[in-house]
Amino acid sequence: MPGAWGEKAVTLSHVRQRSGRLRSSINRWASTAVRDDRELRDTTVKAGCCPIAEADDRQRVSLQGVLKTVTLRPRGGVPALEAELYDGSSTITVVWLGRRRIVGIEPGRAVKVEGRIGEQAGHRVMFNPRYELRCS
Repeated sequence: MPGAWGEKAVTLSHVRQRSGRLRSSINRWASTAVRDDRELRDTTVKAGCCPIAEADDRQRVSLQGVLKTVTLRPRGGVPALEAELYDGSSTITVVWLGRRRIVGIEPGRAVKVEGRIGEQAGHRVMFNPRYELRCS
């Protein structure tokens, strides 16, 4: 039986070593994501825009961030281009009614939008904002 204990200790040690590598990989990934969010928030403030998390509803604001998703989703029979804008603090759905496509509006693109924030179905939304494409 002493051999069985020795084999079990080696296996347990191996598992701990592998979980330690996984943990360090996850920590590196998480710290990179936190750093990216911080840089995105800083860029937003330097551009003179309000962070999405701090923007008041029903007020005209300028927001800047990166488009995470862009989707064509009809609303009431009218084409509508929807995009999820993220600035490191929060996200908002930006909707252009009557548009199927806008050149330059694509996932990963940095944009600045200006308009009034509303709420629909519990989500913050901005309809038909003015927009400016930015360099990433």
